[in-house]
Amino acid sequence: PLETLKKPLAHLLFCQGCCCGRTDRGKPELPVEKLRAAWAGGRLNRTVQLTISGCLGPCDLTNVTLLLTPDEQVWLGGLEGDAVYEALIRWAAGCQAAGEPLPLPALLEAHRFSRWPTLE
Repeated sequence: PLETLKKPLAHLLFCQGCCCGRTDRGKPELPVEKLRAAWAGGRLNRTVQLTISGCLGPCDLTNVTLLLTPDEQVWLGGLEGDAVYEALIRWAAGCQAAGEPLPLPALLEAHRFSRWPTLE
């Protein structure tokens, strides 16, 4: 079986597709350059991989982000404003300092949504 040597603690995928980050369509900004600068400046990519992706869906929640860790996938939607992105940057830096994925701050938990229907 294939195996990778790159094993970050987490992976953040930010949607920048048909809707997300499209200020020309009246949607909130996705601060791509700010995120890339923070990841480069903090050397975060080895700990929390940053990916600016195409459409992740669901488009009705605009500025969707997927957080992957070995234990869970967390979907965040409706991200808007400096406070939210600063919280994500601080969270990634905290994970790096702790050497493990940390719980999301309350500000980000408020943006969590369930992507898949729960099977009962």
